[in-house]
Amino acid sequence: MFHDQVMVYFPMTTLSLLQAPHPTLKKTAEAVTVFDATLKAECDQMLAIMYDERGIGLGANMVGLLKRIIVVDLQENGEKKPFVCINPKLTSIGETLVEREEASLCFPGVRANIKRPDTITVQYQDTDGKEHTLSAEGWLATVIQHEMEYLYGKTFLDNLSKMQRDRLMKKMQKHLKHMHTCHDPHCGHDH
Repeated sequence: MFHDQVMVYFPMTTLSLLQAPHPTLKKTAEAVTVFDATLKAECDQMLAIMYDERGIGLGANMVGLLKRIIVVDLQENGEKKPFVCINPKLTSIGETLVEREEASLCFPGVRANIKRPDTITVQYQDTDGKEHTLSAEGWLATVIQHEMEYLYGKTFLDNLSKMQRDRLMKKMQKHLKHMHTCHDPHCGHDH
């Protein structure tokens, strides 16, 4: 006896970059348990958004996806080497802290100096569910930690005092207002 197989199609959600202070940026992402075509498509969308926005990393919360996924590509020497990290977990953290200037695609127009461990080891899975371990140092270690924070509902600005955060959020609002204001009297754009 044969049974007809029915394919059920679940429409893929189109991801897009969120802008602070969107509430999803403060939520905790869930562990990925299903490694399927949908997951691969979501990771591909995250990479596409990252490249389109000229970023070097994204946490899934940044695009409205509450799954424990980060994508990173430092694009050194203009060469793309994307790194997809699912269910990342820091297994060791170096003792040396280094301060670097950080920014985020979700916080346009603002930057802040943040101190983080200069070396880390992270365990993660790839899109097929295979386990990997990566030791990272320098800028790569900083970017991985920055993106992983989003998965816990934390942003890089949460590493600063409330006064510094408030000042940078005001600066971001001013930046966004300026971006949408056109001073050309002949401009036909609807700003």
